[in-house]
Amino acid sequence: MTSPDAQHPDMSDTARRLLSRRAFGGLAGAGAAALGGLSTVAAGTAAAAEPAAPAAFQERPFRAATDRSARRPNILFILGDDLGWADLSSYGSPDIRTPHLDRLARQGVRFTQAYAGSATCSPTRFSLYTGRYPGRTEGGLAEPIADRSVGLDPRHPTLASLLRDAGYATALIGKWHCGYLPDYSPTKSGWDTFFGNLGGALEYYSKLGPAGEYDLYEGDARYKDLRYYTRILTERAVDHVTGRAGQQTPWLLNLNFTAPHWPWIADGDEAESAKITARIRAGEKGALNHRDGGSLSKYKEMVEDLDRSIGQVLDALRRTGQERDTLVFFASDNGGERWSHQWPLSGNKASLQEGGIRVPTIVRWPARLDAGQVSHEPVYTPDWTATLLELAGARPDRRYPLDGTSLAGHLLRGERLPARDLFWRVRGERALRRGDWKYYRGKGGTDQLFHVTADPREQADRAGTERELLRELRTAWERVDATLLPYPAA
Repeated sequence: MTSPDAQHPDMSDTARRLLSRRAFGGLAGAGAAALGGLSTVAAGTAAAAEPAAPAAFQERPFRAATDRSARRPNILFILGDDLGWADLSSYGSPDIRTPHLDRLARQGVRFTQAYAGSATCSPTRFSLYTGRYPGRTEGGLAEPIADRSVGLDPRHPTLASLLRDAGYATALIGKWHCGYLPDYSPTKSGWDTFFGNLGGALEYYSKLGPAGEYDLYEGDARYKDLRYYTRILTERAVDHVTGRAGQQTPWLLNLNFTAPHWPWIADGDEAESAKITARIRAGEKGALNHRDGGSLSKYKEMVEDLDRSIGQVLDALRRTGQERDTLVFFASDNGGERWSHQWPLSGNKASLQEGGIRVPTIVRWPARLDAGQVSHEPVYTPDWTATLLELAGARPDRRYPLDGTSLAGHLLRGERLPARDLFWRVRGERALRRGDWKYYRGKGGTDQLFHVTADPREQADRAGTERELLRELRTAWERVDATLLPYPAA
């Protein structure tokens, strides 16, 4: 394990003591050897701050399944869009019922302190596809991408291209939002097949984007289908999973739903769809944002429909005999928006407060991970890129060093996670998490410090009483920031 001294040579003795209390991945019991008991959940302060979980999700020490003959996993990586921290019933929603995702959590590991790579759509996807901070690439500076001027450079290695080089079949179904044709698309960045939308949002029936462009593609050609978009994506994903049955080649499927992103259109809302479509075609700017629509009940309908749709894809895995050898990952691309349930977090999408970046995250792999586990370890999007590459036996490109840390050893071999910082930057805001502590500067320009395990709502600013630690975390943030591309002039 990398010591705090080696990882943070500028850290004071006081800060080291504070960090050590976080107990990064301390082992729980004697079952940690080989594939025995996995690293423990976080120390007591972290567990105490989390909302009470249903009985089926009570914290217990990590443990891995003992089948060492498991092959390289298929990977089903599912993203919801603007789904908030507590929008699943297994994460505390008082009204929304998500039985399929709750079951997935009971069958795997539910993460309580997992974060998105950024606070909006495009940068988080850049951090997943590249395994690097969004600010390392020009396209990642757009928050989010809104025009054709930038995108994910096809020359940059991606999760898909590296897995394809390692023998995986790769596909992306759903939202891309990393650039537009003719210069950018999934098929130019490592995915063998693509079906979905290129932009950040579309009307669920007409498939019109913000500027009135039709935005549903198969490969790099437009594909006409005016049914409800979530139904189309679900059908495609089920067909894709079913078609992989019996194949010897492992596969990666990025399944990126647009639900529950605006506009607030549920299956069957053709009348509301027609109104929004007419406004878009009339050239009304912002019509797709649907700021005069939606409700808590409509949002509930969309999230529960997303849950049912994911359940259909998971059922296809089971029916085709691929469930055991498929690693399923589910998360949101960033925090929730207008109708989302965020409690107890502050802030929402576009902010680096906890509500903008902390997201529900679930991982299941029956062949290698035991069921019914909960993790309080701080992890975020670039970590999953590094993890999946390691599990798949793929080699990162040394010219483009990863910013994430592989969790494979932690999950499968009981290794402690190294002491490390989680870094975020968006225009006008900055944040860095080290152990229990989070340094944050919002658009007001004031440096703040929060003990986010005890205070996930970020209400008790400790900047005045922990000045030395604040200075160290600010310095650490600035050191990383100096290695990133500057934002273009506004």
